[in-house]
Amino acid sequence: MAARINKKRSFLFVSKVLGKHIPVGPYTPLLGGAALALLLYLEKCADTADRQVMDQLMNQAVHGLIHPECAEEAYHALLAARLVLPQPALFIGFAETATALGHSMYHVFAGGASYIHTTRENIPELESVVTFEEEHSHAVDHFCYALDAKLLSGTEPIVLVDDEITTGNTAINIIRDIQSKFPRREFVVASLLDWRSARNIQAYHDLEQELGIRITALSLLQGSIQVEGTPLLQAAAGSAAEASAGGAELVTTYVRDGLERLPVTSVDAQGVINPATYLKLSGRFGLKSEDNVQLDAGVSRVAEQLRNLREGSRALVMGVGEFMYLPMRIAAEMGEGVSHQSSTRSPIHPERRADYGVHSAAAYPSAGDTEIMNFIYNVEPGQYDDIFVLLEREVPRQRMEPMTDILQRLAGNKVHLVILTPEPDTGGSRL
Repeated sequence: MAARINKKRSFLFVSKVLGKHIPVGPYTPLLGGAALALLLYLEKCADTADRQVMDQLMNQAVHGLIHPECAEEAYHALLAARLVLPQPALFIGFAETATALGHSMYHVFAGGASYIHTTRENIPELESVVTFEEEHSHAVDHFCYALDAKLLSGTEPIVLVDDEITTGNTAINIIRDIQSKFPRREFVVASLLDWRSARNIQAYHDLEQELGIRITALSLLQGSIQVEGTPLLQAAAGSAAEASAGGAELVTTYVRDGLERLPVTSVDAQGVINPATYLKLSGRFGLKSEDNVQLDAGVSRVAEQLRNLREGSRALVMGVGEFMYLPMRIAAEMGEGVSHQSSTRSPIHPERRADYGVHSAAAYPSAGDTEIMNFIYNVEPGQYDDIFVLLEREVPRQRMEPMTDILQRLAGNKVHLVILTPEPDTGGSRL
């Protein structure tokens, strides 16, 4: 547990499997999504599935989540099962925390699946097909930029994926918006944790009756919580990470992924336009099962190049904000001794206590929008020899300096600022 610095919700369950607030082996969060995929498969194929085989896979998945050294084998076993749902399904991951979780859940299915994640980025050239609010968050607005107008226009079930369901209000908000524009009969809400109260569960049933739909809730862990006390509105003095003085070497490298780009821009809160192109198959704009081969090839291409840049035995591969899944997948193919984590915009109070989830925090203005603070949690100075931070698109260098300054004080040897590009490697530069 940890305390949010948020008057709307005062607490956070710090996940040991998500790869957001705690560094983890990359196969652990991938397995978390895969285990949710297996739960969905068992829900939809209960009458036709080989129950003995599926139970064995589930036991292996749970074992892998509890014992990280077994996560890789369990994850590959689920991929090898080549699961296919009885009818197509659309998966939607919630930004920012569940973008990779939703993608990894979708990716397990060998066919008939499509995926998109919501975003908080403002892309003026595109129209959001779904817009809703996450009421408890400090950043409430979600957008959904589907390039294919048919992505949501069918009648297939929609699977909403979040890391944690506390009240279920976010899912209710998006279901209402989807149903008003793209009506269908069935929704699934999948999450690692489900803490809904009896009243929250009843709210799902009431919505089912009101809209004439069916909502299925799936989770790896379900329980109840009771919250007491007042929200923390600012971090305690002196609780920031104590990064060492001096600095690791910073190396900027352009790494070719060979993947298609989308020529659209983003606009930050100050009206500053970033013309750098987006990855088309990141998940932000929608993708289908047949796109996975191309994306997998891009992941392997990048991982091979980054393996050759490693110098120490301990490495951290970092995603930035919503850009989580590809860094996670790349980290998984970079060999032994590699952990994965992502920066986040969620403000959490750090405290060095054995029974507390966030021991250190480093804050800096986001390179994408300087009015938004980003945070790196639970990374200690010298914990990693090499830190690789992966960027989906280029950002003006002066905007990246607050982040790279922190990472240089945390890394034991070298910080690699990795900018993905569809073009051949330009050779990089040393700063």
